[in-house]
Amino acid sequence: MAGFLRVIFVTFALFGLSACLELPKSAKNYSYNGESVTTIEVHKADRKMYLLHGSKVLKAYRIQLGGNPLGPKQFEGDGKTPEGAYRISQHNPKSTYHLSLRISYPNDAQRAYAKRAGKEPGGDIFIHGQPGWTRVKGDWTAGCIAVTDKEIEEIYAMVNDGTQINIFP
Repeated sequence: MAGFLRVIFVTFALFGLSACLELPKSAKNYSYNGESVTTIEVHKADRKMYLLHGSKVLKAYRIQLGGNPLGPKQFEGDGKTPEGAYRISQHNPKSTYHLSLRISYPNDAQRAYAKRAGKEPGGDIFIHGQPGWTRVKGDWTAGCIAVTDKEIEEIYAMVNDGTQINIFP
């Protein structure tokens, strides 16, 4: 009888521990089965991002931008968020900021402009989550677009690589 109780106790203990363990981000299944996102629109001045199917808004988010958000990104380290038409080029499950979607900045014209100025255009521009357990106040990124961790999980599932993203002033 004591052996049977020990087996039950160990089984419940292991079950309880496993319930406390969280799967690594890369092992989680972020899924979405609604209408496809055909375009993302970012309106910097309004601090809003919209996921669209055609002209229908599927989701809207409050966003945070680079620490120097006025005007388009031109050079590495300028703290600006790009403006223009790009694509989502990669899903990153191992982001420092929970999860992230890479934006295809810079384009050829932006690279050429920076080169003429003797500078680098920058890169590594993403839509991503927060750097810790709480939401940082104000514009704080190095040029990226930040949302909450819960929101990036939703966006990560909804948006496919190759999706058009238009970033407006």
